[in-house]
Amino acid sequence: MDATILIIDDDAKLNTLLTEFLVDFGLRAISATTPSAGLDLLGSQQPDLIILDVMLPEMNGFEVCKAIRRRSQVPIIMLTARGELMDKVVGLELGADDYLPKPFEPRELVARIQSVLRRAGSAPQTGTVLDFGRLRIDPARQEAVLDGQLVNLTTNEFAALLLLAQHPGVVMDRDRILQQLRGIDCDAFNRSVDITMSRLRSKLNDDPKAPRFIKTVWGSGYVFIGGEA
Repeated sequence: MDATILIIDDDAKLNTLLTEFLVDFGLRAISATTPSAGLDLLGSQQPDLIILDVMLPEMNGFEVCKAIRRRSQVPIIMLTARGELMDKVVGLELGADDYLPKPFEPRELVARIQSVLRRAGSAPQTGTVLDFGRLRIDPARQEAVLDGQLVNLTTNEFAALLLLAQHPGVVMDRDRILQQLRGIDCDAFNRSVDITMSRLRSKLNDDPKAPRFIKTVWGSGYVFIGGEA
């Protein structure tokens, strides 16, 4: 695997240990101990994935996540010091792709990295473009275009949209969607799915009360209705 990982954590010793550890798995790591330095590296190095700590100087990891999402859809794994549910929920709401509580085993972090990178690069080589009039979904490019404009979706948001769009009219329960978004733990009481769907709908300008693309089936899950209410 030839990928560059950006670590943003104020623990310089941890950054050094992770950098050395990731090399053994074919991953190039660069690190920053402050958000400002990390954002500079994001612009100059264009990493394939970011490991982002919540507890940081200058601004917390949630604020950094928002700053990253304003300029990039690069996958983000957040490190939460306490592993609290609300930390995880807030991170997902801001567009993080996964989270891992501290302390953690480095091998588990590698597994999370590999999983997220697989999702980010898992588009089928021969994927057929799905055309729903106002909305076009290109699996090969991992792009969604609404009314001629590219929709900036995170890895999880695109994966959820593609799953639903490839099975129009079929109700997908949260477990099925969660499996597609593998890497997100179930201990958030499936809120991770609802958060992802909420963000996706917002970016598609889809009103849950009068859906054009994604309809909620209460007690069951979600269904893609292909732009037909």
